[in-house]
Amino acid sequence: MSLAEVREEMVDEAWAGGQGGVGDYLALLKPRVMSLVIFTALVGIAIAPGGIHPVLGFTALLCIAIGAGASGALNMWYDADIDRVMSRTRNRPIPAGKVTRSEALAFGMTLAVLSVLVLGLLVNWLSAGLLAFTIFFYVVIYTMWLKRSTPQNIVIGGAAGAFPPMVGWAAVTGSVSLESIVLFLIIFMWTPPHFWALALFKSSDYEAAGVPMMPVVAGDASTRNQILLYSLILAPVGVLPYALGFGGLVYGVTSGVLGAAFLLLAYRVWRNREGDEARRSAIRLFSFSILYLFLLFAVLLGEHLAVSLLTGVA
Repeated sequence: MSLAEVREEMVDEAWAGGQGGVGDYLALLKPRVMSLVIFTALVGIAIAPGGIHPVLGFTALLCIAIGAGASGALNMWYDADIDRVMSRTRNRPIPAGKVTRSEALAFGMTLAVLSVLVLGLLVNWLSAGLLAFTIFFYVVIYTMWLKRSTPQNIVIGGAAGAFPPMVGWAAVTGSVSLESIVLFLIIFMWTPPHFWALALFKSSDYEAAGVPMMPVVAGDASTRNQILLYSLILAPVGVLPYALGFGGLVYGVTSGVLGAAFLLLAYRVWRNREGDEARRSAIRLFSFSILYLFLLFAVLLGEHLAVSLLTGVA
């Protein structure tokens, strides 16, 4: 079925009642993406100076998580047509017929408004404003505009996924500082090589859906060059928390080793351009990139907790 046929068929289904259960609505929240958002936001909250009352900290984290889920639901509402065409997304709740587009829209908008209002009323309005901007950026700037119009979609759109630690930091401090900007930059620079590695072995999906991802528009060779370039920038950016003093020695060593490993895998993607080895190289980089980001933030969190415990004992 072509994308045009899918869109025509969905016009008739848009307002029909769905039969979705709790699990289907949870799937609309993109729980795997939400888990990364929650974790990076938690690190922003935990390492921010001054501390926050546990109840307010939990409230902030919950609001950020709900806001991320709202973004996911609204993304699925708008992208339902291309989700039906792509093999990795055709079983999502809307293409599968479990939830209608109108239900997903209402669900996403309700969660978005509630998450921002609760965060603003109970924590502070700077963090609420950043959360609102994050949702707007992901849904309007990335999903509705960039994703279907430019191969640089994931570069600019990646900012949406980089905001959560900054929102968490603002929830504690009521401000945006250099440290929170560095956390933002790590995720921002990580996003292009992470998603372009995925796009290399899923390019046929994106082509069928009419999404101008880099491999579809510029070709695999250009995508590999871009992956290597961004990886060269990401590796030193990942070490910045140590260089700026809010990451300790363990973080410095870990970020250096992980950055070198990321560069090696990116180089292999750049070097291996044909056959099964090219595909395997892209899959390895994509898989490692998830571990890379998780470990960087986990070490930052672990160091902070260790210092807090030692200081408390002392």
